[in-house]
Amino acid sequence: MVTKHEATQLERLLRARECMLRDEIRAQLLESDEQHYIDLAGKVGDVADVSVADMLTDVDIAEMDRDVVELREVEAALARIAQGKYGVCADCGTEIDYERLAAQPAATRCVQCQGQREKVYVHTEIPRL
Repeated sequence: MVTKHEATQLERLLRARECMLRDEIRAQLLESDEQHYIDLAGKVGDVADVSVADMLTDVDIAEMDRDVVELREVEAALARIAQGKYGVCADCGTEIDYERLAAQPAATRCVQCQGQREKVYVHTEIPRL
């Protein structure tokens, strides 16, 4: 079982990651606005430049999407801490080992259930940029 001291340490890690993700998302949004202005101002010259600009925009969006998903996971973990439900596997209901939570503080499953989930749902998501 996660001790009170360990839970406090993990909550600190989660809050620090939450701040970092919010800052990264904010910076990405600001950079996206600046890049959009540059594109509107006519910096893209030919079809190849347009293609590269589109690809870079897609990559930026994918990075921001990944950060938003992680932020939601961190926020959910903080909510579980507040509700006293942190560290309990969502699938089997057993306690998640501290070592797993230290490595992945937003984890919702124990190692065994996560491994099983990865085997069963390995190809369910559609790859995207």
